[in-house]
Amino acid sequence: MSQYRSVEIVVRGRVQGVGYRAWAKTRAEALGLSGHVRNRREGTVEARLTGPAEAVTAMVAACREGPAGARVADVGVADIPAAAGERGVRILPTA
Repeated sequence: MSQYRSVEIVVRGRVQGVGYRAWAKTRAEALGLSGHVRNRREGTVEARLTGPAEAVTAMVAACREGPAGARVADVGVADIPAAAGERGVRILPTA
């Protein structure tokens, strides 16, 4: 059985206005992850995702590249408590 992991990913750089949230939602769902992604007022993108540890690791690596048009300067990752019962990935309003 695969071990699960929940993380908060904060992506810095030119990551707003380039389709990063939609790209992250599609990529995370393709990896079988659940959670949410949203812009933050200071110009970063935040993703809180849960799923198999290998899939989370793959998503973190993908976030370092991002979609075409993004210029990722830094990706911060922190383990967080798992959110119970989430399915799919939602795009939330800016926080």
